[in-house]
Amino acid sequence: MMSQRLNGVDPPVRRSAANAISEDTILDAATALMTTIGIRRTTMADVARSAGVSRATLYRRYPNVESLAAQVTTREFTLIAERMPTTDEPASRQAMVLTLVHLVREVRAHPLLRRIVELDPEFLTPYLLHRTGRTSRSQLEMIETMIGRGQSIEQIRDGDPHRLATTVLQMAWSFALTGPVFTEPGKYDELDDELADLLERYLRP
Repeated sequence: MMSQRLNGVDPPVRRSAANAISEDTILDAATALMTTIGIRRTTMADVARSAGVSRATLYRRYPNVESLAAQVTTREFTLIAERMPTTDEPASRQAMVLTLVHLVREVRAHPLLRRIVELDPEFLTPYLLHRTGRTSRSQLEMIETMIGRGQSIEQIRDGDPHRLATTVLQMAWSFALTGPVFTEPGKYDELDDELADLLERYLRP
């Protein structure tokens, strides 16, 4: 058999065809890198190499690391939402509070978010101060739907569902991002209890 080395030079790395690479393969590679070294230190070349695609293929799907990071965070938070606890009365106020506290707890502890907060907090700044991102809009829509269902069975107080959902989301993000600043690591359960009480009082008819 002919040697794969010619004149001491390694053959080029074989990459899969662009259409054979799934979106999840790219996002898995990006998530692993960003969770390990942060967003700023991750390059498109790093992601392409880890995912086994060419940089040209990667750039055809994502123009830069920032757009890739936005898709990564959206996917991770969507996965968290899909693992929400279920109850016998999903439209009840109690179920909504349970769901929201679960989401905040999971987001706060997520390795990617922790790494962003530690190394790349500026990535979050535009979404906290200037505009909503895809993740926030998705969360807002989910909360608004839950509020509408709760209002339909008189479990949630009257009011514009969008306005109520916006306030609830601001509470949730505050407890997820700044809660640890004011709470000792071993007392996060107490923090979650306070959030549950706050939501219960705010949403009660």
